[in-house]
Order: sequence, then C-alpha cells, then structure tokens
Amino acid sequence: MNLRFVISSFDVPTMSIQDIKKTAEQKMQQSIEAFKTSLTKVRTGRANPGLLDTVQVDYYGSMLPISQVANVSLLDARTIGVAPWEKGMGAKIEKAIRDSDLGLNPASQGDLIRVPMPPMTEERRKELTKVVKGEGEHAKIAIRNLRRDANEGVKKLVKDKLASEDEERRAQDEIQKFTDRCIAEVDKLVAGKEQDIMAV
Repeated sequence: MNLRFVISSFDVPTMSIQDIKKTAEQKMQQSIEAFKTSLTKVRTGRANPGLLDTVQVDYYGSMLPISQVANVSLLDARTIGVAPWEKGMGAKIEKAIRDSDLGLNPASQGDLIRVPMPPMTEERRKELTKVVKGEGEHAKIAIRNLRRDANEGVKKLVKDKLASEDEERRAQDEIQKFTDRCIAEVDKLVAGKEQDIMAV
C-alpha cells in the first residue's frame, strides 16, 4: 500500500497566523482522509464493496475502476456481487479481480460475478493488524510534520515582527489541540479496523 500524505511547507510571507492554522488543519484532515482510503484496501473477513475500488478493468483500451463498468453490491456478509453493465465485460472484470493483489477468487454465475471472501487465518489477521498499525504511524508522522511546519511558520511571523509572542503562544496551543484531535482520530480508526480484522 502506498500512502502519499500531503506535506508541503507553508508559504509564510503571504500568510497570517489564521491562514497558517487553517492550512495546517486542512492538510491534517487530508492526511486522515488518505489514511481512511488506505484502510478500505485492507481486507477483513467480511465482504465490503469498497474493497474492489482499486481494481481497474480494461474497457475498450481505457483502464477504468470496476464501479464504472458494473454494479458492485453485497450479496451477503462474505460475498461481493458484481453485475457488469455490458455482456462482454464479465470475463474481463473476473480476470481483473483475480489478477489484483487482493487474493480474491471470483466466479461467474450467469450475468453475476460472485466474489467470496476467503476465510482468514489467525496469522494473516495478525499480519494485517501490523499493516494497519504501520499505516496509522505514517498518518501520525504526517500530522506531526504539519504541526512542526505550522509552528515554524508562526515563529517566522514573530521573527519578522508580523505577530506578537502572545499570538504565537495562542496559535501554538490551538495547533497542538487540533494535532491531538487528529492523532486521536487516527488511533480510533486503527482500533476500529483492528477489531474488524480480528472479528471471526
């Protein structure tokens, strides 16, 4: 899994403390969204249509996500159903799912492709919780880096006499509070996903 978080330094000369705080908050939120997206790709024992979001299908020479060429739905707790919109797409969709790195084995039944979730071993579940924890750490590092960048931006304003030290202290407190909230949200997402993975 490749998680690219949005990190770039703050363009201080044109920014106020308010701008710096707002930019930091937006970028931290984007880091959380990127983390949520990466979590949908981690398979649990239960079926989830979002699992197939990353699978691309060859549609007349263009690579498209499955959701753009078929209806993806839950048939039951352990089976995803894929109904192609065009007759000839079934075999291509089936091949794309099979060739993906998700470890799934689809089977056609008439016009419907059934994608059963294979039962997971205890060992595999433990591996996946490690992956989730690792992704969570990356998200937290990205958030802390954004906090550092924002604090440096505020310091520079004080140094350039564009803000007072009182304003700096207040801003750093607010940035820290938002950082703590974001880190707590990442921890909550990690815990929730771990529970999903370990649920048999």
